[in-house]
Amino acid sequence: MSESTPITMKDIARKFGVSVATVSRALNDNKRISEPTRKAIQAYALEHGFYPNIIGEQLRHSKVKNTHIIGVIVPQFAHYYFATILSGIEEEANARGYYIMVAQSNEKYEREVEICRNFYKSRVCGVIVSQAKDTVRYDHFQRLIDNGIPLVFYDRISTGVDSSRVVVDDYMGAFTAVSHLVDTGCRRIAFYGAPLTLEISKNRLNGYKDALLKHGMKIDESLIRYCDNRADAEAITPQMLERNDRPDGFFAVNDDTAIGILYTAKRMGFRIPDDVGICGFTNGYRAIACDPMLTTVEQRGFQVGEEAANILIRQVEGLIPKDKVERRVVRTKLIVRGTTKE
Repeated sequence: MSESTPITMKDIARKFGVSVATVSRALNDNKRISEPTRKAIQAYALEHGFYPNIIGEQLRHSKVKNTHIIGVIVPQFAHYYFATILSGIEEEANARGYYIMVAQSNEKYEREVEICRNFYKSRVCGVIVSQAKDTVRYDHFQRLIDNGIPLVFYDRISTGVDSSRVVVDDYMGAFTAVSHLVDTGCRRIAFYGAPLTLEISKNRLNGYKDALLKHGMKIDESLIRYCDNRADAEAITPQMLERNDRPDGFFAVNDDTAIGILYTAKRMGFRIPDDVGICGFTNGYRAIACDPMLTTVEQRGFQVGEEAANILIRQVEGLIPKDKVERRVVRTKLIVRGTTKE
């Protein structure tokens, strides 16, 4: 048996020289099995990525088909963008006779692994996921695929897993936004981005750099900061604006970060957009609740969710082979408002 081949209860029973029924009882923590044996079997199963599939066992002994429940992993419920994606997933799923089971990883790898395990136990028909920020190992995703569970990534994809994905055109969105800042007179543009462990961060950074180069501007690494939330933006922006060679434009990885820059610049006495131009990336409700309203890149989250659900359901229903990788790109759009010159 190769390392990538999922183990079964028969494999575990053979390893310990016991019956399959004993393995089943041990995995269900039945006290009829001695504690040392229970703990040893449970540890071995966990180490080798075996998830006791209770509902699956029931299904195999009945005429009931697989469940119509889709597992969805959201990094954080609080983000407007993820909420719009979730709405798109739910709308498409409901229209096709499916339901969604939603869990929040809260940007934690360990929590993400636990959710995948619980989804498998619940026998979801497929999983739609945007990975957590600190996820750098992908075994838990691969196990789902190896066990026949279709997997579709949205927004934050894993390059370590060959699976379907739906993303927005992060590179072009950033390129267009930075080009707009240049076209409106900005000559020193700062970039506030997320950790480069995320593909979206790499793509937006590349879009930023290429836009500068296209316009004949040098890349100043001191203007590139890793900051993706409002609190951090408010903490580091004063240093940036107090420099003798201060930036006169900012491109931020999301709207919350851009709004942190906006309010900090205003508190320091800078006029927006006359002294400083600012552009975000999301186009959520907060973009029109600030003063002046925020220029930003529209991500079309609802469409991303619809596309992800559509791919997954088609794989579940056999309209797309489970081993075929579908790649969809949703186009972005620059929304010009009051934080940049026209």
